[in-house]
This record gives sequence, structure tokens and C-alpha cells, in this order.
Amino acid sequence: MRILSHEIPSAVGQTVTVAGWVHRRRRLAAVSFLILRDRSGLSQIVVKGPEAQAQLDGLGEETVVQVTGTVAANPQAPGGAELIDPVIEPLTEPAVTPPIELWRPSVGAGLPVVLDNAPVALRHPAVRAGWEIAAAALHGFRASTDAQGFTEIQTPKIVGTATESGANVFALDYFGGPAYLAQSPQFYKQTMVGVFERVYEVGPVFRAEPHDTVRHLAEYVSLDAEFGFITDHRDVLAVLRSVIAGMLAAVGERAAGAVERLGITLPEIPVDVPVVHFTEALKIAGANPDEPDLAPADERAIGEWALREHGSAFVAVEGYPMVKRPFYTHPQPSDPRWSNSFDLLFRGVELVTGGQRLHRYSDYVAALAARGESADAPAYSSYLQAFKHGMPPHGGFAIGLERFVARLTGAENVREVTLFPRDLHRLTP
Repeated sequence: MRILSHEIPSAVGQTVTVAGWVHRRRRLAAVSFLILRDRSGLSQIVVKGPEAQAQLDGLGEETVVQVTGTVAANPQAPGGAELIDPVIEPLTEPAVTPPIELWRPSVGAGLPVVLDNAPVALRHPAVRAGWEIAAAALHGFRASTDAQGFTEIQTPKIVGTATESGANVFALDYFGGPAYLAQSPQFYKQTMVGVFERVYEVGPVFRAEPHDTVRHLAEYVSLDAEFGFITDHRDVLAVLRSVIAGMLAAVGERAAGAVERLGITLPEIPVDVPVVHFTEALKIAGANPDEPDLAPADERAIGEWALREHGSAFVAVEGYPMVKRPFYTHPQPSDPRWSNSFDLLFRGVELVTGGQRLHRYSDYVAALAARGESADAPAYSSYLQAFKHGMPPHGGFAIGLERFVARLTGAENVREVTLFPRDLHRLTP
């Protein structure tokens, strides 16, 4: 029966079988070493004798093999043990040499080469580590929301109208009629608050993003949550804080090897996340007080302030101008120019947008009329059904998974931690 590389040290003296990829071959005068890679890590196999060494010479890196041998202790080997007297059985024909040397500790190729050769490049332990962290974060998101009484939902990704975020949508032909790829599950997750009270979704969202930057993608994984019976957006921020704490804990527990491989230190999110009003945030950043939004440089300055003054890699900016928020955003009761919404910045970059939503049907009618639109329009009529029939005060948030992982790992470009990125220029592989 096959065992994994990480199990070898506990099997000293036993005959075992391992299987995986030829990660590296090292030929010395009297002995050769085969470094095998499987999903749990690396193992070392000692190859002696001219016949066995000749066989190893014919197996290129990335050839898939099965090896049966005896486990012997060796402090110099990975995990302190290795296989000796091996019988090597190729499971495929000899592999073609990869365009990237996967056995090197770091990736020597530039990002375009890595992305062009993603099916192979993702096998590199350092590249693969990004998604190991992402997978652990996904587990933490689900575990944290489940523990707080949320129900997971899945909503349509093909929609009939493009209403939420302007023109940056992908249009498609839907049986001869117009349709669009969903930019967000926002309308649906609000609707489902009327069913389950607390819901979350993990799924792709699509933005016809015209910006060719290191932080924008045309498709990414969105971690959405929405829940009812709140007082205001601070309740949303409190749940978000606990969710991110759960995600960080899961990364530390489930992806410790990836964290170590990348040499990163996981941050802690404070119990009380620093919160500043938008007007104060502009002052901290030294920005024009009439600015309707924060520029990337402003976000960096606020992140530096939070780290300096509060020792926190996280800071929330609340009260963004209503003119910069979607129509369903609840205004600040004391001054309706500002919103009961927030952005959570992580290491100086916007990570999460969240806030309180309108919940009264009459408020939606008024909000849409103020924008020159009608609540009876096809784009809104089905969405607003839920509000006609009673909806509690509610709110929610959305976390971009790839951006979260990029900030954790210190990746300069979000594409470094995206499996197969989609942007202005890339549709393959």
C-alpha cells in the first residue's frame, strides 16, 4: 500500500511503497539520489548499482514513478529518513524536461513565463504554496461562518440585467437574448436573508475590468456573507473580524508547510479593529478633503498609520460618501451624506467592502428615484419582491480570496497567487 512522503520517518525498518514525480536526480560517483515529490512533500531514495543508476538516468524530471524500498534513518535526508534498495517502476513514459526548473528552491522564471506554463509551473512547491494557503483560507471562511449559524448558498452566475456596477460587465448571448456574467451575488444574497437570516457564498465573480494593474482581475473568487437583524454596519464589521480571524487560524493550522516554505509571518487581527471615519482618513492620508474616494496611495498611508499607532495590519474606514456607494447602501442616520459602510484595509490595500443595506421597500423606491430609476423596472422588480414582503435590518461583506492571499504572502502581483488568471490580456491556459 502506498504511503506519503511525510509518513516515511515513522516507518523506519519497514518496506514501503511511495509514488509521485521525479523532482530531482543527483548523480555521485558511487551512488545516486532520487528526490520524489508527492502531495505531502519530498522524499529521498538512494539508488546504487550500475543497472539501477542507468534506469534513473533515463527518467527525466517530472516522470511519474512508483518506488518500493526499505526505510532507513538518515539525519541528512528530508524528515530524517530515506528509502534504500529501491525498485523503481515508471508509471508513464519519461517526461519532457519542464520549461521551469521545479527542483530549485525559488522560481527563476519571470511571471509571464510562469503563467504561460501554469500547468507545470504550479507544481513548483513555492508556486503551489499560494493555493495551499488559499485552500486553507477557504476552509477557515466556511468553518467560521458555519459556526455562526450561516447557511451556504449558490446563486446564478448568468443574470438578465447589469445594474449594480455600471458598464464593466461581460455580455453574452443567452438563447438569442442578452445576458451577463454576474459581478456579484449581492441581490441574491440579500434575498436569501429573508429565507435563512444568515447566508454565505463562495464562488466566482466577473468584472470586465479595464484596469491592467497588479491588483485587478476579470474573474476572481469572492467570499460573500449577508445576515439580518443587525443594528448597523459595526455589527457587520464585528462578524467580519471573527471570520478573518478564523481564516488566519486555518491557514496557520492547515497550510503551515506552505507558510514556512514562503518564509512569511501570519498577522493577527485585533479584537478591536481600528476604525476611522472617511473624513478622518483623508486627513491621515493628507488628501484633499473634497475627495470622494481613497486613492491607492491614501490606502497605503492609512495602513502605515494603523500599524504605527495601533500595531495593526488591519484598519477599517467607515462612512464613505453615499455618492460613491451602491443605491442599496444605508445612509448614516446622523448625516445622510455619509454611508453606513466600510472598507477594511489590510497592509495598506482594500481587502473587504461591507456595510448595512436598506431594508424598507419605500427606501428603495426613494433611493432609485433619486438616481432617476424606477423600482418597477425589470432590473429591480424581482429583487425588490423580498422587501415588499418584509426584510430585517441587514448587511454583509465580500472578501476577494486572491487579494487576501496576495497580501498574506507579500505577492507583488495578485496573479502570482491565482491559479489561472483572467485579465485584459490572458484567456489561456
